[in-house]
Amino acid sequence: MISNNIAPNHMDIYWHNFAADSENVPITDAGLTEKASIIGRTGLMLLSCGTGAWRVRSSMNSLAMALGLTCTANIGLLSIDYTCFDENNCFTQSICLNNTGVNTYKLNYLERFIKDFPTIGVHLSGEQLHSRLDRIEKLGGLYKPAVLGLSAALACGAFTFLLGGGIPEILCAFLGAGAGNYVRSRLLGKKFTLFLCIVTSVALGCLTYTVALRAAELLFSISAQHQAGYICAMLFIIPGFPFITSGIDFAKLDIRSGLERLSYAVIITVVATVTAWATALALNLQPVDFPELSIGVSIHLLLRLIASFCGVLGFSIMFNSPVSMAASAAFVGAVANTLRLELVDMVNCPPSIAAFAGALTAGLLASLINRKLGYPRISLTVPSIVIMVPGLFLYRAVYNLGAMSLSTSTSYFASAMLIILALPLGLIFARIITDKSFRYCN
Repeated sequence: MISNNIAPNHMDIYWHNFAADSENVPITDAGLTEKASIIGRTGLMLLSCGTGAWRVRSSMNSLAMALGLTCTANIGLLSIDYTCFDENNCFTQSICLNNTGVNTYKLNYLERFIKDFPTIGVHLSGEQLHSRLDRIEKLGGLYKPAVLGLSAALACGAFTFLLGGGIPEILCAFLGAGAGNYVRSRLLGKKFTLFLCIVTSVALGCLTYTVALRAAELLFSISAQHQAGYICAMLFIIPGFPFITSGIDFAKLDIRSGLERLSYAVIITVVATVTAWATALALNLQPVDFPELSIGVSIHLLLRLIASFCGVLGFSIMFNSPVSMAASAAFVGAVANTLRLELVDMVNCPPSIAAFAGALTAGLLASLINRKLGYPRISLTVPSIVIMVPGLFLYRAVYNLGAMSLSTSTSYFASAMLIILALPLGLIFARIITDKSFRYCN
């Protein structure tokens, strides 16, 4: 538990103070400072949900145009420097978050707020608008740590099968990932620092996998070769949102945001893989190949569809998506990821090209669902392609680097980088095809 005597490093912003002098005045008739506070706060809340700089700026621009202002913004991972001005005055503010994360549930409500602002929001006072934003800001997690642990278990169990694991690996990864993400969720809820959450959850995931496997060896004479799946017990930590949004930000020349998001994703990946490597050394585990599965082509295809659906459903719930939104993302991921795997197996397509095709398919399907159901695209696309991120290759690159097998490490790292580059490119081109506002540099 955090001591009440610890002063926060980031001070609170008292947003209602900006609207105190015009409580009953419509926001369109309020002063520049009050109007700008609505724009800045909405942008900061969007940033806290994990969305990228282009979407944040686009939303702030929509509010500014409805209020008769011009807005310019410089957006990073945790901070926004923005200026609002009209023909007479100018207001500049620098605001920041104390942490980042992903909350697709809150993101959905914020996008509705922005969509309704030109018709409904402009008739409300600044105080009323801040009260509405208060209610959205209080939308925390939909799920308790036990459910988040179960969703990680489902996602990593499915991930294990898709990587080639059998029933022993799936069950052990299920237990390991469930325990790891449960503890991670509890630590995040108590606001512990990022590195502590990563190290504790990854180490516990690998340890739980090992204990479960050792018990299976004693009770059921399971082969020690099934230790290969211990890597899958830590894949719940994959930073899918910052990886993907960094690529989208680079595509729109939001270099600052792209670099900061990429750095954040790299930090998580490095800490997680190094922790798993150190744990593997302590437990005498080696990333050997999975035992080969003997499954017919048609059955394998069906199982891949089911596993992809379950894996994306688990990741989507971890991102705080409601069940209906998570199911939509799971449908997209089942189609896109199965297509990717079949391209590799059936037509010998290079994995990076197959990843591009899978991400492109995910982006196109997400755009269709966005038009029908209104769910934010990013809440559908990112969970559906997180399962395509080559966490296994990244870990093996670090493991072999630690073992000074430099040629093997380089090979895994190069394969991983090609796939990681292909995933955001697929989403970017899907967005170019389906979104006119994204297609042009304006």
